[in-house]
Amino acid sequence: MFRQMQQDIRVVFARDPAATSFWEVLFCYPGVHALWFHRLAHWWYLHDCRFIARLISHWARFFTGIEIHPGAQIGEGVFIDHGGGVVIGETAVVGNNVTLYQGVTLGGTGKEKGKRHPTLEDYVVVASGAKVLGSFTVGEGAKIGSGSVVLKPVPPHSTVVGIPGRIVSGRGVSPLHLDTDGEEEVNLEHTDLPDPVKEELTLLKERLALLENRLAQQEAANDK
Repeated sequence: MFRQMQQDIRVVFARDPAATSFWEVLFCYPGVHALWFHRLAHWWYLHDCRFIARLISHWARFFTGIEIHPGAQIGEGVFIDHGGGVVIGETAVVGNNVTLYQGVTLGGTGKEKGKRHPTLEDYVVVASGAKVLGSFTVGEGAKIGSGSVVLKPVPPHSTVVGIPGRIVSGRGVSPLHLDTDGEEEVNLEHTDLPDPVKEELTLLKERLALLENRLAQQEAANDK
């Protein structure tokens, strides 16, 4: 247990440049506290003490602003940055080294039974305010852009943006890169994302300009 807690703190230093001291992370990082509460609640959940499990998760939401259902499966090396408004549903599966920013929802889409929440494979990054809704898989190393609403499976190493989410990049780029010490770390770059709506509008404007130019040429030819 203590080894895992130490790993959680190391993850914060690896992915958050604002972290300055061990004591700051220990007492002032709600994402870390939420994970610790969840592990305790998940233990009770697996032992069919659902009331105690839900009570612990309720306390965790009160103290951290992060709601993780005790039935959710959370891997190692997960980092919840800031964390306010994060919601993780009962049947959600979060893989190793996943990063979630504030306002992320891993939710369902109805009252269906069984697996109804998403599965995030290793090294996935979900940016602020994104909603991943339904029982499908977000592949390893995928990135979900801020404010996106994802309703369909996402291939590994892809980038998804928009409402509904659309795949705008899928070049098979590794989710890892080497840091200055030669260690592998998660690539958190998720700000320079393409805008598919803007790209389509640009193409339409270019097409319209071409048609207007042809029409002007035709009118000039008819006047002669």
